[in-house]
Amino acid sequence: MQRLLIIGCGDVVRRALPRLLRRYRVYALVRKLDPELRRLGITQILGDLDQPASLKRLAGLADVLLHSAPPAETDVAADSRTQHLLAALQSGKSLPRRIVYISTSGVYGNCDGAEIDETRALHPESARAARRVAAETMLRDFGRYTRTTVSILRTPGIYAADRLPLERVRRGDPVLNADEDSYSNHIHADDLAHAIVLALTHGRSNRAYNASDDSAMKMGDWFTRLAEAFDLPPPPRVDRATAERQLSPGLLSFLRESRRLSNERIKQELGLKLAYPTVDAGIAAAKQPAANAAEAEPPPKPRKAKPVKATGTATKKKPLKKRKKPRREEVQLPLFFDLAPSP
Repeated sequence: MQRLLIIGCGDVVRRALPRLLRRYRVYALVRKLDPELRRLGITQILGDLDQPASLKRLAGLADVLLHSAPPAETDVAADSRTQHLLAALQSGKSLPRRIVYISTSGVYGNCDGAEIDETRALHPESARAARRVAAETMLRDFGRYTRTTVSILRTPGIYAADRLPLERVRRGDPVLNADEDSYSNHIHADDLAHAIVLALTHGRSNRAYNASDDSAMKMGDWFTRLAEAFDLPPPPRVDRATAERQLSPGLLSFLRESRRLSNERIKQELGLKLAYPTVDAGIAAAKQPAANAAEAEPPPKPRKAKPVKATGTATKKKPLKKRKKPRREEVQLPLFFDLAPSP
């Protein structure tokens, strides 16, 4: 069984764990021990991506790596956490054969509402997106130098029954007038979890995938649908100048970017079949939490050792043949993967 190392075990990754535990021996880098991960049988490794010296145990550990940890919130357009991770990996005698990284569709920047695919040039317009581009670039370079298969999932807004922005609707925060509104994109957390599992086995080398559903919806319509579904007052519509005065800088950064993501590649190459192809399907399911919980895939049961029957005579066991692990060439990587802490 292959060894999977998870960096960043958040909500979406935990949704993928039932499938992952059936395929891999799972390890997770954690800042503190988590009783739930222990219950699932996941081996936890104490470490911190901001503390390079704590990552030494990662060297040579994983056959497959899932990296979903976000960059640190800084003013620098770089991702020191990914740099520290790759430096730790390269110090081992073996390297992961495959890496999947969870990025963001914000790397494309504003596309003026155009429908785009993964060939679109990256043009990040926020520090947050610029850090993601830096991480993608480092991972791609790492893959080329080490011949590791690196696949990137670019995700838009993630939602689920317990991840709906209903509080914003209840507050009555305004949305833009229809003629000034921006397109937004969405993916249900369960569909993204499924996409992660598929990318770990079928993702192509140095390949990015738009992990989005089939919806082509403007942001104001998204909040209006939520209000209608949960019997809340519809959000007021305002012009962009008014929105600039009333909304937070974080939300305004999303309103300044408009694009429609094509998801054909993730369907064709990874074979993703969306359980929630539109936000309407996701919202409808969110109104039936009890039914969703009943249909949720249970975690795998721990395997029990088979009892050994006593016999009158001892049987001689054949010696097991040791499997030879494929050797991988040691590669001298560039200096930006140095283990030295970032300034």
